Amino acid sequence: MVMSQSLYTTLKQQDADAIIDVIAPAWCKPILERMPEVNQAIEIPFGHGEFNFLGRRQFGKELRKGEYTHAFVLPNSAKSALIPFFAQVPVRTGWKGEMRYGLLNDLRPNKNDFQYMVERYVALAHPKSEMQNSASLGGLSTLPKPRLTIDENTRCSTLTKFGLNRTTPVLGLCPGAEFGPAKQWPTEHYAAVASEMIERGHQVWLFGSAKDEETTNTIQNLLSESQKALCHNLAGKTSLIEAVDLLSACNSVVSNDSGLMHVAAAVGCHVVGVYGSTSPEYTPPLAEKVDIVNTDIECRPCFKRECPLGHLKCLKDLSPDNVVDKLK
Repeated sequence: MVMSQSLYTTLKQQDADAIIDVIAPAWCKPILERMPEVNQAIEIPFGHGEFNFLGRRQFGKELRKGEYTHAFVLPNSAKSALIPFFAQVPVRTGWKGEMRYGLLNDLRPNKNDFQYMVERYVALAHPKSEMQNSASLGGLSTLPKPRLTIDENTRCSTLTKFGLNRTTPVLGLCPGAEFGPAKQWPTEHYAAVASEMIERGHQVWLFGSAKDEETTNTIQNLLSESQKALCHNLAGKTSLIEAVDLLSACNSVVSNDSGLMHVAAAVGCHVVGVYGSTSPEYTPPLAEKVDIVNTDIECRPCFKRECPLGHLKCLKDLSPDNVVDKLK
């Protein structure tokens, strides 16, 4: 969702008067509300992965009153293309995916000719005849980067709510990985980074969902008693939008390849991205200041949720010193 902002920015660059509505799950709405290019976020009334053909047809019919002229379908599924089809949007653009012939009438065939996911999004804003490969876009550095809006008053109230301050530099750690353990740098490595940076005069904020509390609790428990006072465990305590505001208050953020990594990039942090089974050659953080750390083990990237060889060496062998060096 964060990376999709590059598409919206491109559309507004092409037509400043374009009105962009985004259909998305309810949990995404706070993120979309921080994108000035988006007119409104429309909550999709289905669960994740739910097909619900009749419901999608009815939802599409209800959208007809919006008189939309263009639809850009970012997911690759057939069900995602049903809604704009039933909404009778005249131009329906998307990449060739699972059985979408007819549902999309501006079908793009060459997705794999674009290296980065953000390139695939932005390419949809341009005519098919102009978009042949990554070179057509001029390179990753030329694309608009996601930039979420931060309101200073809201951020201050969020800091106050959680008893936080910025009197010393703030290091954010995002140790969770919803995708699976093959993306998750060991907790003891995160704890080693936290310990070293606290000794260097930083405070540490731990981010994540309720599912990550066990991980963040372990990191905190591995610190000395004096260090624990400077390590604030926020996992499971913040809403998504509160996490956005608090990440924007961090000087640097160390993160697995996760959604929070992209949020940290979009709010202006120095991001150190830790890559295990995945690759920055597909979904890099789109920040102004980025450092990537990974091992060169021959079996990565495998893009698996769990290590197929059972050793997780791509993560375990990645020393905390590699990350600390980037943070100095």
